[in-house]
Amino acid sequence: MSANARLPALSLAPMAFIFSLALFLSGCSWFGGDDIEIADTGEQQIYLDAQRYLDNGSFDLAIRTLQLLESRYPFGRYAEQAQLELVYAHYGAYEYEAAIEAADRFIRLHPQHPSVDYAYYMKGLAAFDIEGGFLASFVPTDDTKRDVSHIKEAFAEFAQLLARFPDSAYAPDARARMVHMRNMLARHEIHVANYYFRRGAYMAALNRGRYVVEHMQQTPSVADGLAIMAQAYILLSLNDLAEDSIAVLRENFPDHPSLNEAGQFESIYDLDGLHRSWINQLSFGLFDPPEPPQFDYRPRS
Repeated sequence: MSANARLPALSLAPMAFIFSLALFLSGCSWFGGDDIEIADTGEQQIYLDAQRYLDNGSFDLAIRTLQLLESRYPFGRYAEQAQLELVYAHYGAYEYEAAIEAADRFIRLHPQHPSVDYAYYMKGLAAFDIEGGFLASFVPTDDTKRDVSHIKEAFAEFAQLLARFPDSAYAPDARARMVHMRNMLARHEIHVANYYFRRGAYMAALNRGRYVVEHMQQTPSVADGLAIMAQAYILLSLNDLAEDSIAVLRENFPDHPSLNEAGQFESIYDLDGLHRSWINQLSFGLFDPPEPPQFDYRPRS
């Protein structure tokens, strides 16, 4: 069973439609959705009904049907499959915490099941999506500017999948997602360093940039990490170390916007000192103050 094949494609919609749909998917209790009864029509028929609901994207009904199947026929021929399908149904209903709990339960009860790798895979997907929730599917946001604990958790889940099942059918997608998440975590470090520059915490900014350079090689953010190191060293009056960082930046990323055509580092604060506008100079620093340095270089893929 492929999670990617089942997941419905989502597109951007007007906000009125978003909130109406969110209300509907949240349970439809105002319209009597919570009163829907799922009839016990026999084990096989209940399972077939659940499959139909999953295929139609009726995840709330699928969840109820699968839960009925498991409770009425806990040792039946479809019990284990129902538990696995329940993971996907919760995920499709944007119930990511419930999906993780269902996956954990399946792994605990059936550690040797031939499809247990799917449970690990779904745990990673749910952990990654848990922060944004339903509206994140419609309203694009930059997750690297927010708390990234869910990205770290998802990375760990996919790493566990690859460690336990390196030949899993889900391994290639998990690896690709891990590369993407590692890039996101590196970009988050750059955003934090920029924040520290705005706060005047130059040593803290330096540490963030150096962490990216030393521990997140092969990510696009290494270029900004080097520029941050150079800028922080300049602000800390460590020009020799700044020149070393600039040399590495120039050698590996000559197109970085902090370098001019001659390969020299250019910034409000560079090796030539602070560059102030004439308005700032004439007003003795009262007007048009220099902006704190910020780095947000996105190399073309």
